[in-house]
Amino acid sequence: MRALAGFTRDLKVRYQDIEISIDADPEIGLADSSDLDIDLADLLEVFGMAASERATALVLFIDELQYVPEDQLASLIAALRSTGQQQLPITMVAAGLPQLVGRAGDAKSYAERLFEFASIDRLADLDARHALIVPVDKEGVAYTPEAVSEVLRQTSGYAYFLQEWGKHSWNTADRSPITLSDVQRATNETLAELDASFFRVRFDRLTPGQKRYLRAMAELGPGSHRSGDIANILERNVTTVALGRNALLAKGMIYSPAHGDTAFTVPLFDGFMKRIMQWP
Repeated sequence: MRALAGFTRDLKVRYQDIEISIDADPEIGLADSSDLDIDLADLLEVFGMAASERATALVLFIDELQYVPEDQLASLIAALRSTGQQQLPITMVAAGLPQLVGRAGDAKSYAERLFEFASIDRLADLDARHALIVPVDKEGVAYTPEAVSEVLRQTSGYAYFLQEWGKHSWNTADRSPITLSDVQRATNETLAELDASFFRVRFDRLTPGQKRYLRAMAELGPGSHRSGDIANILERNVTTVALGRNALLAKGMIYSPAHGDTAFTVPLFDGFMKRIMQWP
């Protein structure tokens, strides 16, 4: 607890206009130097030694890792490298958007050697079919081939969207098998629900300029687009829209699959932008 008290001496959490801080009188000991690189490494070392003594392991599970500031991410990577060199039983399982690989490399050049990066993309055609068909088959319900093809076309194999289209298709259908007509009627309900929650939450975080940038992207259709093409739609040059693009990258709304290319992080967001904003 001595190390933990020193480590949390200056901890502050801010949410919108609310700030919460932990004010404690730290004991002199580990993790109290106010240098995050040193303190985090010391803290994980203490936890690692405790885990080793008890013949167990410590796993850090972190979601949305791409939002961690680069200096803090660098400290975390360095601390995990240090415990690894000491063969302490500590590891990390993290998830993030595609830009995480590049951000980790920018934070510490050896990150690509320290971690294994697994790309979790849209489901392949066969896997998407199984995800849709197998659960209902267990309940004695089936889809017509045309209905399956329509769901796959609408969702592009995106796992969460398969769940949503499957749920609304089930609720819409009167009997088995679930038909193409059932899926088409369910599509309106599915998009309305996604628009009101999944997409809307992301949209509401944007400034007017950022919304306009994404609407210009949507005008070009799905897939990745050259930054210059987006700037042309906006009738501006690439340099003047670069700051807005960088802000959208930081918010996780877009990512760069290749140098100079830009794509939506969430599939079907281009369609949502067209539904919610007129152009020009």
